[in-house]
Amino acid sequence: MPVKQTGPRLFRSIPFKHLGKGTATGGSKSQNIALNLVPFVDTMTILVTFLLMVFSSSGELLKAQKGLELPEALNKDALQEAPIIIITKTEVSFQGTQVATIDSLLRDESPTLKIEMLYERMHAVGKKQREDIGTGKNKRAKKACDDLKAGIVDPSNLCPEGLAILQADKEIDARVITMVVTTAKYAEFDNLLFAVKNK
Repeated sequence: MPVKQTGPRLFRSIPFKHLGKGTATGGSKSQNIALNLVPFVDTMTILVTFLLMVFSSSGELLKAQKGLELPEALNKDALQEAPIIIITKTEVSFQGTQVATIDSLLRDESPTLKIEMLYERMHAVGKKQREDIGTGKNKRAKKACDDLKAGIVDPSNLCPEGLAILQADKEIDARVITMVVTTAKYAEFDNLLFAVKNK
């Protein structure tokens, strides 16, 4: 390849037809190229919003669902991590899965007050928890349970065995809460923490 003399030859070697003639040689006709930044700004806005939503909620232990208004908290103690039962105005769910509707529970006249699907799911979770604690797979939980047996109670690290969090709408019928609490006791979840809103 021959060595050529230096000088402006960009537009001669690579034809940019949209720029018009005379630009490569510094002609009198100036060309302004407009760069469309709208798609870029839209993309960046969506990305920033997404990141803000993800990282602002990462410190929260619980997320309230649509149709669930929690009662006010009397103190601001930290919540313990545990399986979550949610009672909204329309349904009862456990760990994000619907187990019953409020209408069906209020129509139920059975004397046992046990919600079968909720019992099955809670029983399975409780069984796995006991296995993890017994085998030492969850060391933090095992220490908390050992401390509890020794009479030492640490509010920041409660024994997860038999512990569940109940989020209930403040206007829910008391019969539904009674059914859920009774079902939890059948599933050997004797320690229920009621989630409330901070003032």
